[in-house]
Amino acid sequence: MKVSVVIPVYNEAGTIEEIVSRVQAVALEKEVIIVDDASTDGTSGHLEKIRQKYDNVKIFYHDSNRGKGAALRTGFKSATGDIIIIQDADLEYDPKEYPILLEPILDGRADVVYGSRFLGGPHRVLLFWHYVGNKLLTLMSNALTNLNLTDMETCYKVFRRKILQDITLKSDRFGFEPEFTVKIAKNGFRVYEVPISYSGRGYSEGKKITWKDGVTAIYTMLRFRFFE
Repeated sequence: MKVSVVIPVYNEAGTIEEIVSRVQAVALEKEVIIVDDASTDGTSGHLEKIRQKYDNVKIFYHDSNRGKGAALRTGFKSATGDIIIIQDADLEYDPKEYPILLEPILDGRADVVYGSRFLGGPHRVLLFWHYVGNKLLTLMSNALTNLNLTDMETCYKVFRRKILQDITLKSDRFGFEPEFTVKIAKNGFRVYEVPISYSGRGYSEGKKITWKDGVTAIYTMLRFRFFE
């Protein structure tokens, strides 16, 4: 099966070339779709280097910063693979784990796979209150969807591309994570979780999500669970 790796990018000049190199090193038939969400730190110069180096890369640019969800929608529209993998542009998540993420789909057990940072994989010890917020959001998501995920907010969401025919995604920013989760639950798709490693970074290192995004996540869950 062909895999489409979709990478939303915002101000990741220091990591984008390395993460694309790591993705390319995974032995899979794949295309790499990068969406630059109006970066201001010189990321575009690195993307041009990537374009010249690899022939399986598609690059798109947003004229204004619209958020992760909007960047993912742009990437999904051009995806041609049988399976889509969402990959953050930083170095927190390791593409070497793609085979683990893909296995439940390839053997016919799952339509969607979440890579969980809380199922026993090695991880950097960091940001206690961020961890607490993540667990609370996952608990609320599970209560609303009747799923039993351990990590709703994980970047690593892998799914059969054809499920996008049955869901319409609307959230522009980090609301993508709870919206996607609510909608796959509503549609009854088969969901698996697998353990992954996690090399988290602090805010001084470029982490972007904040408590305000947590508040937005709660609103998003309620909106798409009960009203849309």
